[in-house]
Amino acid sequence: MEPSVGSNLAQGKAGPGQLSHADGRVELSDLSAISGSRFYNHELAPVPVGQRTWGTYNYFALWMGMAHNIPSYALAASLIALGMNWLQALITITIGNIVVLAPMLLNSHAGTKYGIPFPVFARAFYGIRGANLAALLRAFIACGWFGIQTWVGGEAIYILLGKLIGPTWRDSAVVAGQHWTLWLSFAVFWLLQMLIIWRGMEAVRKFENWTAPLVSVGFLILLGYVLVKAGGLGPILAEPGTLGWGPDFWKVFAPSLMAMIAFWSTLSLNMPDFTRFGGSQRKQARGQILGLPTTMTFIAIVAILTTSGGSVLYGEQIWDPAKLADRFSSPVLVVVALIALVLATVSANLAANVVSPSYDFSNAFPKKITFAIGGLITGVIGVLIQPWRLYSDPSIYIFAWLGFYGGVLGAVAGVLIAGYWVLRRTRLDLAGLYTEGGSYWFKAGWNWRAVLATLLGAVAAVGGAYGGPFPEDGLIPFLKVLYDYNWVVGLVVAFGAYLALSASSRPAAKKEDASERHGTSRPGAAAVDG
Repeated sequence: MEPSVGSNLAQGKAGPGQLSHADGRVELSDLSAISGSRFYNHELAPVPVGQRTWGTYNYFALWMGMAHNIPSYALAASLIALGMNWLQALITITIGNIVVLAPMLLNSHAGTKYGIPFPVFARAFYGIRGANLAALLRAFIACGWFGIQTWVGGEAIYILLGKLIGPTWRDSAVVAGQHWTLWLSFAVFWLLQMLIIWRGMEAVRKFENWTAPLVSVGFLILLGYVLVKAGGLGPILAEPGTLGWGPDFWKVFAPSLMAMIAFWSTLSLNMPDFTRFGGSQRKQARGQILGLPTTMTFIAIVAILTTSGGSVLYGEQIWDPAKLADRFSSPVLVVVALIALVLATVSANLAANVVSPSYDFSNAFPKKITFAIGGLITGVIGVLIQPWRLYSDPSIYIFAWLGFYGGVLGAVAGVLIAGYWVLRRTRLDLAGLYTEGGSYWFKAGWNWRAVLATLLGAVAAVGGAYGGPFPEDGLIPFLKVLYDYNWVVGLVVAFGAYLALSASSRPAAKKEDASERHGTSRPGAAAVDG
């Protein structure tokens, strides 16, 4: 494909060597101009168009691997544990996934167009240094998720080996509140993931591709066993729930919906980490549209039916699938199910919770932290967060953990969408994203408008946090009414605030747009259309 030649960019001219291809994807013809920058390293560099080879199946497989895991199952199952019936839980999850898909696709566009990861994309709006604020917010949340996924994966290994070895393994001495064999299982699962991430992004892609068709097996085994034992779907679907359709349900619905959105709000920011390898905008968008709603709906149906069936069989809602599998009488069934669950959890954890913070930590110190070292940092922080506490109670899991961080990340998403789609109209100076003193240096590397907009959105979203570890009247009592809608509040307030704060810079942008339309840019600067 031949690059087109032509125009200036809104809010910053395209640097020399920026090439735009007929399908809208942009690259730099020569990286030597930016490779010496202290804000550049190999992992953060824009991916050349020739190396952007991921197709629709790669993204579908990625979502299958990320969605089909124990915490995804537990997310749906926890709604049953909170008192919803199967239909209420399914409606809540489906709406949440459709809503979060919109910002995910909007932010994915920049990755495919420019070949850049999320922290580099954020530089266009927060500043080259300020982007670390958005990136590290995302990274520390990913560390928490990495720890949760690793804990539940280790728990599955512990139960699996307990079925094979017997009481010697299951009834070992208790250390720091847990059996030492459970701690060992946790450590082994942690090490397995670090070995894969140490081999780089290509190893992650290959692992996702071959595990994707297998990760559903464990959940289908769980469901099949429960269906047979419970006497079919009839008794399961007849489970009434405890909330009904009155005020009790609607009181739980809003925060639960925000939790469903928050579950993937991390990916709604950092999908550029994956879409930077996209073969085209159509391929990545189609793969995600086919992947996220279908895979999450599938795992939700399986989780809802299995948990409801477990309630019929055992008289209690067991929302952790590994613990439910442990109740099965057939050792062979338990072993097969848990092996599939372990593979599913590794696949999801690598893609959703290690890749992105690896880039984020690398962005903070590009010359010192590689992708692999960033992954190791993620793993260590994930343990220090003590994930076994976060995962111990469904109300803490949904209302405190998911709700709080979802509101904060909603504010970051608001800034990115406003900046990229409204202010910049998808046009960026690619070289300027790596250049000190360039288009995105703002003031000392920080754009105060983006930081302030994020702060306003985050305070509005989570300032009224209540319940669990928070005061019952809310951290800021008059904002309590907003907390049940935290993600939406954070996104809308930050979106509006960033546009309002940036209004003073709009005339300059319009001027550059006018010069662009009249072809006044210097020859050799590539056009970046579409």
